[in-house]
Amino acid sequence: MRKNIRIILGFALSLLVLVAQAQNPKGKYGTFALTNATIQTVTKGIIQNGTVIISNGKITAVGTNVTIPQGAEQIDCKGQWIFPGMIDGGTRLGTVEVSSVARTVDNNEVGDIIPQMKALTAVNPNSALIPVTRVSGVTTVLSAPEGGLLPGTAALINLHGYTPDQMYAGFEGIVMNFPSTGRRGFFDRRTEEDIKKAADKAMQKINDAWEKAIQYHKLDSATKGKGVSYYPEMQALMPVVRGEQLLMIEVDASKDIQAALKWVKEKKVKRVVLCGVQDGWRVADEIAKAGIPVITGPVQAVPSREYDRYDRAYANAGLMKKAGVTVAIRTANAENVRNLPYHAAYAAAYGLGKEEALRSITIVPAEIFGVADKLGSIEVGKSATLFVSDGDPMETKTNIKQVFIDGWQIPMVSRHTQFYDEFLKRDPGVSKTQK
Repeated sequence: MRKNIRIILGFALSLLVLVAQAQNPKGKYGTFALTNATIQTVTKGIIQNGTVIISNGKITAVGTNVTIPQGAEQIDCKGQWIFPGMIDGGTRLGTVEVSSVARTVDNNEVGDIIPQMKALTAVNPNSALIPVTRVSGVTTVLSAPEGGLLPGTAALINLHGYTPDQMYAGFEGIVMNFPSTGRRGFFDRRTEEDIKKAADKAMQKINDAWEKAIQYHKLDSATKGKGVSYYPEMQALMPVVRGEQLLMIEVDASKDIQAALKWVKEKKVKRVVLCGVQDGWRVADEIAKAGIPVITGPVQAVPSREYDRYDRAYANAGLMKKAGVTVAIRTANAENVRNLPYHAAYAAAYGLGKEEALRSITIVPAEIFGVADKLGSIEVGKSATLFVSDGDPMETKTNIKQVFIDGWQIPMVSRHTQFYDEFLKRDPGVSKTQK
């Protein structure tokens, strides 16, 4: 009996050892001094040969004449840059692992009007795609649902934490897929009449839901929440009706963008952002006049029409910005969110400019999401969410050296780095006598 117990304990211990070896290195929390760096603050210019102090998860000092706290771990960043963590304004990260495998996709629920479905509850903190993304300097992303007309509530997450609540970065917004009056693609064989009927029917569903939400809000306000039956769909929409929460309208074609602008004005929606906006350059003046910000992307894409110039997707952000539109950039991806800086780079090269391109993936999305007091720039009092690189992150030759999220020094390990290390000096498993 004792022998059996010893065998079982030994087996359990060996499993624990294997599990411990399989785990990625843990992040480190403490006080850090990043010294001798070129600091791109984004909002307050560039500081040469500067120091950033990180303590208790915050940036506590920035500048050239900074006193390093006793006991701080000093990291010499000579010849390197410090940037705020990049923010992707629209992804499927955390809710999708492999797009082609349905079992790993959890961002699309059944139903047309389901704004109460929260993306945050579906986020998988153990996704292998998260380390791949964050070691590239993308520290914060909007994880958004897809599917119906009102498919759910998107959530902004930082890419570090054991649970979705730990990852939550302080913003949630209702997603609306505005009805499309165009064809879905070359395979769409519907007649023009059928397309119009489908669009009108979808628009009627949205209008009905909005009207119910207004009535629900009025009844809730009159009874101070005591005389209203629980109605989850309307409960979720009520903050948008009251102007307390952002409505994120997904819309691409120019005709549909114009219809969306008209709908927003008629319904007196107080807080709104347009997402996708592939044809934004065609109606940029109208978007600017409405004063509505845009989260556009992907930038690395083909033109929306066969007869358009090859560079319309690249130039879209710059043309809207030139017209006076506030522009942020997204990848609209899951597996390749790490490419966010290269989407911004294309936009920079095709009219947006380098400075505005950097702002479009840092402070601008932070402002749109209402978290600019915490994220988006290197400033005292903000969250220590930043990265250190040996050059411009929008250049493919640049290497990311350090990443910090909420003051945690993130291990620079992902499945890509592990594969690289594994195969860099691989042993084929053949003995010399067999060669």
